[in-house]
Amino acid sequence: MATFQSSDGLNLYYEDEGEGLPILCLPGLTRTTADFDDVTPHLAGNRLIKMEYRGRNRSDFDPNWQNYSLPVEGRDVLELLAHLGLEQAAILGTSRGGMIGMGLAAMAKKHLLGVALNDVGPDLDPKGIEFIMVYLGRNPAARTYEEAAAALAHVFAGQFPGVPDEIWLREARRNYTQSDEGLQITYDPKLRDAIELTRGAPLPDLWPFFDAMAGLPLACIRGANSYLLKPETLAKMQERRPDMITAVVPDRGHVPFLNEPEAVTALQAWVEQMK
Repeated sequence: MATFQSSDGLNLYYEDEGEGLPILCLPGLTRTTADFDDVTPHLAGNRLIKMEYRGRNRSDFDPNWQNYSLPVEGRDVLELLAHLGLEQAAILGTSRGGMIGMGLAAMAKKHLLGVALNDVGPDLDPKGIEFIMVYLGRNPAARTYEEAAAALAHVFAGQFPGVPDEIWLREARRNYTQSDEGLQITYDPKLRDAIELTRGAPLPDLWPFFDAMAGLPLACIRGANSYLLKPETLAKMQERRPDMITAVVPDRGHVPFLNEPEAVTALQAWVEQMK
């Protein structure tokens, strides 16, 4: 188990494997390094660094939940790179991780080799945010992994048609821990309070952050059924960055698993641009 200490004293978990182009894999809002287990074999020959943000899973929970913010999490990313002695890395960001990548492009571009966005962009569909708030910070009603897998299959049937039951069971095991009281979330419930702080307020204009990635190899993967990244947002991103490698993954919502052929092809082409 590898950890580094943030500048404010938290021990944050990371994994570091392989050699070659350093790709820092940043997971979704409540997620873990397991977000990238499926894509890892397809990125062989590169150095994959995966981290868990403060308040998530094996990283320390922050006594001040207001630090669960994009600027602080971005600072943690830069401190991990410094800990590893890396001046630059590519960012593969799923959802929240992609937003951090865009923020770093605006604030610390010299440290980036490129950015790949997994189902996220500079415009977020408010309906998608409301969907996330339904479950954020709450333990599931399901008491076993099998019950949770069945619930996930039901809730996401429209976004992820045809996904086999064993995949949903895997997702349940990745995102919950078993206790005597039932299943528990793997992150600090106070993360909900941090997100609530900005709920209802006008969303900030993230297009300047997107534009800050000019000159960097850029890829974007969208689930065809995504509730967060709208088709019109992706089209606008393509207009501003005609060179952006783009993939739309059929039968996937928020977020693609990244082992789909369309996602793999896009990511491998993105990596080649940096070699």
